Amino acid sequence: MHVGIIMDGNGRWATSRGLARLVGHKRGASRVKDIVKNSPNLGVTTLTLYAFSTENWKRAAHEVEGLMKLFRGYMQNNLLELHDKNVRVRFLGDATPLAQDIRLQMEQLSGLTKDNTGLNLNIAINYGGRDEIIRATRSIAAKVLDGTLSVDAITEGTICDHMDTREQADPDLIIRTAGELRLSNFMIWQSAYSELMFPNVSWPDFTAEVYAECLEEFAGRVRRFGNADSN
Repeated sequence: MHVGIIMDGNGRWATSRGLARLVGHKRGASRVKDIVKNSPNLGVTTLTLYAFSTENWKRAAHEVEGLMKLFRGYMQNNLLELHDKNVRVRFLGDATPLAQDIRLQMEQLSGLTKDNTGLNLNIAINYGGRDEIIRATRSIAAKVLDGTLSVDAITEGTICDHMDTREQADPDLIIRTAGELRLSNFMIWQSAYSELMFPNVSWPDFTAEVYAECLEEFAGRVRRFGNADSN
């Protein structure tokens, strides 16, 4: 089972308590560890976390830098534990604009865990669904131009093979915390038939118990994939 989570509401959680927005982000970062830990126990084999979007660069400079500091800390503090827990970590998005030290940490973490066979953990940093499609299209176009791919040979599978999530199943369920009812440019190609859930709980309060409740509700849904006759 593949679950994608849009981890929303950190800043609002902090503001509602009279705290700086970065305090909410720090609380949210600690929540990540708990959700990753509990995912295998709940039957989740792939977990994709939307950590930083291509649009998040528009936020205040101090908030962006604070988020980057949290990314550094998460990777440094959890590298060995993730490996010991047999978690395979992959990163989605365009890493080019990120600081060199962050890119090196990402390479180290993904390289160390590449042969692990437990939970597949995708972390989306500087990720946007439209940007992903653009990058995939450019890669396909380059192959057409150099003659290694025919235009007539391009299929849905071709596009899937050039996405950041290639070789992975599409998400079965996408959860967005904090009650906002939109995907915000998250996995817009892959979510064609994903079930959606919008719990009115901010990410810092998204406990393992709330997570389990979401998965229990999902288990009761009937997925038809466009077939109206499915039971």
